[in-house]
Amino acid sequence: MYSILTSIVVPRPIAWVSTRSADGIDNLAPHSFYTVACVNPPVVQFTSVGRKDSLRNVEETREFVINLTTESLFEQVNATGTDFPIEQSEFEVVGIPMEPAETVAPYRVASSPAAIECELHSTLTLGDSTVIFGRVRLVAISESVLRNGRPAVDLLAPLSRLGGNDWATVGALRRIARLGYEKWNEQHPTTYGA
Repeated sequence: MYSILTSIVVPRPIAWVSTRSADGIDNLAPHSFYTVACVNPPVVQFTSVGRKDSLRNVEETREFVINLTTESLFEQVNATGTDFPIEQSEFEVVGIPMEPAETVAPYRVASSPAAIECELHSTLTLGDSTVIFGRVRLVAISESVLRNGRPAVDLLAPLSRLGGNDWATVGALRRIARLGYEKWNEQHPTTYGA
């Protein structure tokens, strides 16, 4: 079922989660079951399939950072998915520069253009997986990826996961406005009840 679901629920954004253990060991791992859970209050979520170091560290310290994964960091993101022993820091082993976060103890990925600093809101265990909900404390975004005050997806150049060993980039962008009901009725007169 894992290979089927991860091959048809695509593309999936990647939460590149940085945590710190209670012993002070920094961890960095990609999680492709990731999305926004709520906007008010701002809450994001990612899922740990099995008991990964990210989950253990969040349970111990109640803090984490989600770093944006970009095309330029493709190989490093993949490398941090290696099952390194818990006493080894992926930042150090893979050689990823880090920078201090502003509101939490775990470091941010210095070369990532956006990071979401979170405190643990709650967890939900479903079978072999645990969903981690994080209350957003701060969003750090590089000015280099802003256009008209908003993050621009072509400048962010995010990576996403597909099935198996396949990954994706944004590719061609398509834009279309969503119509309100009144506008829809103006453009598409109905004949209901006729």
